[in-house]
This record gives sequence, C-alpha cells and structure tokens, in this order.
Amino acid sequence: MKIYTKTGDKGTTALFGGSRVPKHHLRIESYGTVDELNSYIGLIRDQAINENLKQTLTKIQNDLFTLGAMLATPPEKETLKSGKERLNIPKVNDSSILFLENEIDQMNETLPPMTHFILPGGHQTVSFCHIARCVCRRTERLTVALNEQEVINDTILMYLNRLSDYLFVLARKLTQELKAEEIKWIPEKL
Repeated sequence: MKIYTKTGDKGTTALFGGSRVPKHHLRIESYGTVDELNSYIGLIRDQAINENLKQTLTKIQNDLFTLGAMLATPPEKETLKSGKERLNIPKVNDSSILFLENEIDQMNETLPPMTHFILPGGHQTVSFCHIARCVCRRTERLTVALNEQEVINDTILMYLNRLSDYLFVLARKLTQELKAEEIKWIPEKL
C-alpha cells in the first residue's frame, strides 16, 4: 500500500465510494476527530494498569475505526449498484452501545456517588481520560452538525455520547485504582 498518493495535493480528499470533498468538509472534520480520539485512547491503553482494561480499550479503538469508516461513507454511496453494502464490515450498533453501558455500570458499582463536578487531573493517565472525553465531545458536536446537513446513522451519535460517559467514569475509576486525589469543584461563595 503506497502511503502517498498525491491526490490530496490540491486540498481535497476522497470519501469511501470515490466522491471528493475539500479537506475542511464537516464529514472529514468528524471522522478526523474520531481518529484523534482513537489516538488518545491508545495513549490511555498504553498506560492501562490491567489486561481487562487494555482489551476493553482495544475493542473501543476497533469500534472507532469502524465508526470512522461509517462517517467516511456518504449516504448516497452506502450501497453498491448491486444492492450490497459498500462497507463490508460489522457496524457500530446497539450491542456496541450496550457494551459501553455495561462497562460504565460495572465501574460505577465501586465508585462513591458524585456530589460535585470534578476537576480533571490527579494522575497523568486520569488526565488523558479527561482529554479523550473532551475530544469525544468535540467529535460528537461535529457529528451532530454533520447530521444536520446530511443524515447519518443515529447509532454513531449514541455511541459517541455513551463513549464520553465511559471516559468520564473511567477517569474516576482510575483515580480510585491509582489512589489519586479526586478534587471536587466547589466554587467560592461571593
């Protein structure tokens, strides 16, 4: 596979299916930010303190590659002329969302109830979780904006929303496991 094709030298890129759009197109911003998110999750995975978490994060990274491919496929190109789906891969679906929900529920069982907002930080790995959560929220905002222009699969939006929740709870769980301090945000009274 050749890394450089020179086809994007004039500021356009190809979507899955062949149509070309400017590199600043909202669809490109959406799946490009999914790629950024995936890289941060890789950073968290590299620092994971147990094998189960590494496996969970690897599954999430695979789901994000799939989600990126789904976003890279414009609706009019999802089906080939033969009627077959262009993306011949498993899609992010309800079971992908249920997986995240189950992970969140399992982690939450061992955490103290939240009484305040929490300041990001306390440990480098926890901070990476919060950065990934912020990138996930940006991905979600871009994808919602894209959905207002071109209809996308609802599951993509639900998955991103649930993933940001997962990353928040993961940050809390890692704070607990790493014996870091969870700093509550308590605004000063005027």
